[in-house]
Amino acid sequence: MVTAASISATQSARRSTLFADYKELVKPRVTLMVMITAAAGFYLGCLRSGISPFNPQFLEAMIGMAVVTAGSGTLNQVIERRTDAMMPRTASRPMAAQRISFAHGLILGLLCIVLGSAFLAVTTNLITSMLTLLTAISYVAIYTPLKRISMVATFVGAFPGALPPLIGWTAARGFIEWPAVALFAILFVWQFPHFEAIGWLYRVDYAKAGIQVTAVAKPSGVATAAQALFYAVVMIPVSLWPVYLGTAGWIYGAVAIVLGIGYLWYTLKFVRITRDLPPAESRKIARDLLKISVIYLPLLLAAMMLNAQGRIFF
Repeated sequence: MVTAASISATQSARRSTLFADYKELVKPRVTLMVMITAAAGFYLGCLRSGISPFNPQFLEAMIGMAVVTAGSGTLNQVIERRTDAMMPRTASRPMAAQRISFAHGLILGLLCIVLGSAFLAVTTNLITSMLTLLTAISYVAIYTPLKRISMVATFVGAFPGALPPLIGWTAARGFIEWPAVALFAILFVWQFPHFEAIGWLYRVDYAKAGIQVTAVAKPSGVATAAQALFYAVVMIPVSLWPVYLGTAGWIYGAVAIVLGIGYLWYTLKFVRITRDLPPAESRKIARDLLKISVIYLPLLLAAMMLNAQGRIFF
């Protein structure tokens, strides 16, 4: 016999499952990283303007960018629902597992991008809205489908991935300046060792799904290691650009050098993937570089913010 209590319990379970699926669709960890880097750009832009970064516009900008980022993550899973279903790591995602329909995911993703961009245009400024929309379009419409065609997708995807701190700066200042470009460059270069580690770590899954990362297209590991190493070396001078521009002082510069050497050290260890190593050891090396990349970036941005314009906040 079906009771009111059992119906209520079933409805509650469905709502709970839908909430969990929505949470997974918007890629909360990716969205959080976007918010952290955008917040750093906003903070530094406010200091350049001589205003407090702790103002209502900060919250408005973060909300708008978060909503657009959530929409991009959703549409990414809409497009990749079939390839996600081929990989154990992503097979349980809502779209891949068909818990959320194509139309449902498509409408949700488009709605988030449109509403988030419009919100930014009204509450922040037009350039921030347009740049955020451009980031979403390039990520969803260019990078995502390109992943199944060419390994150049990693390079193309680095552009939308590097835009959040620049967008945070424009939210504070209203226009693009060289310090914002320097922030973009830091994020752009940082991504390559990070992504090459991910590519190597999940290369078997990516190969099954036909995703053309470097580790799949060039399975020897030489190209993967060479690309990661090149950008890890470039990371050191690029991370010092804000010192030259006066965005941060030499305390930040010293921290950037130390962090850059650490990032480079783990990337040099990553080069060992070119040897004939046991799979478990090879994965561990890639995982270590991935972990250090995720630690490196917030520490670098924190040091820049604490020593912004040569001030000492610690």
